[in-house]
Amino acid sequence: MNASPDFSLSGRRALITGSSRGIGHALALAFARSGADVAIHCVADTTHAREAAAAIRQLGRQSCVVEADLGADDGARRAYAGAVAGLGGIDILVCNASIQEPTPWLTVDRGQFDRQIAVNFRSTLELCQLAAPAMQRQRWGRILTVGSVQEAKPHPHMVVYAATKAAQTSLVHNLARQLAPEGVTVNNLAPGVIRTDRNSQRLADPAYAASVLASIPVGFFGTAEDCTGAALLLCSDAGRYITGHTLMADGGLSL
Repeated sequence: MNASPDFSLSGRRALITGSSRGIGHALALAFARSGADVAIHCVADTTHAREAAAAIRQLGRQSCVVEADLGADDGARRAYAGAVAGLGGIDILVCNASIQEPTPWLTVDRGQFDRQIAVNFRSTLELCQLAAPAMQRQRWGRILTVGSVQEAKPHPHMVVYAATKAAQTSLVHNLARQLAPEGVTVNNLAPGVIRTDRNSQRLADPAYAASVLASIPVGFFGTAEDCTGAALLLCSDAGRYITGHTLMADGGLSL
């Protein structure tokens, strides 16, 4: 199915972190269907990443696999350099990768704090620092962070994770104003309860799943594909007049 011209990503090159599975994987395929070449990022397990890259090539687009631990000191630089080497440049940056370490707030230790800060927030800043200058020079670029409904309704056992997502959104607001005059938009997509590998074990508990479902006004859990339409809007010319915005894809959970 061809995208309409406004939503087309033809000729664009995207780096999507954490794109071997889950929401990132769905975004990668949606972007490729809309005409983009896509760099697939993973940490260590390259099997799913290579399968995703192969699926993108079957759609007639270019793809490469970038392996980098975003929690490492050189993780963001390795991810960006690998994507540029594979695609020739980056026009769209999607900071999707994150980690959760559910823990009662009184028992959060320094290691849990540092890991989540490094992957969820520091790497986003560093990737923006790396990607934005080329976007500014060409006077077109899209930066999209993937946040969480927890920015509005934090889970009591994810105090650090929720705080990193709120910090990331503050970064979006800050950069959006600075980069807008040069044709670069910066936005945040905040999913709600999306059925992915990350929460499959928790949602397998019928009692827990029922309690969560009762808080979602639309009455069902989202899928990764439920995030793709919003991402395409914010990363295409259709969204050229939208910047510094958080778009909730949460079935009304944040209300």
